[in-house]
Amino acid sequence: MLKWNDVINFANNGNPTPPKKVIKTDAQWQELLSEDTYYVTRKKGTERPHSSGSCTLLEPGKYICICCDNLLFDADEKFDSGTGWPSFTKPATIEAVAYISDNTHGMQRIEAVCNVCDAHLGHVFPDGPLPTGLRYCVNAASMKKL
Repeated sequence: MLKWNDVINFANNGNPTPPKKVIKTDAQWQELLSEDTYYVTRKKGTERPHSSGSCTLLEPGKYICICCDNLLFDADEKFDSGTGWPSFTKPATIEAVAYISDNTHGMQRIEAVCNVCDAHLGHVFPDGPLPTGLRYCVNAASMKKL
């Protein structure tokens, strides 16, 4: 089971090998994505808290990357964190998400990105519920639900 030390290890020493890679130019991403989705996923933006109804939507399903359709999260691992962004306790598979040390905005955080196309998803924190203790705080604009 993935724990905080595993996340830190991936961020510092290399991420899991993705099942494939999707690489596009910035211009190609701009053409394919809406302005908001492009801003969040390709420019590491953040949507406003509580701007999506999916924060409290806790029903079965799968969440895939809006950019490349990589399976990211299972709704069974979703919970209402009260933060204003959809939250999950773990990715669908260890290979689904990659981790990057993020020291922007005067904080030390771990950025979560799609391991297939490098889309910015959000951040992961060590304050989630058991058994993982992880909280993947994800921009709703970076995913679509199946």
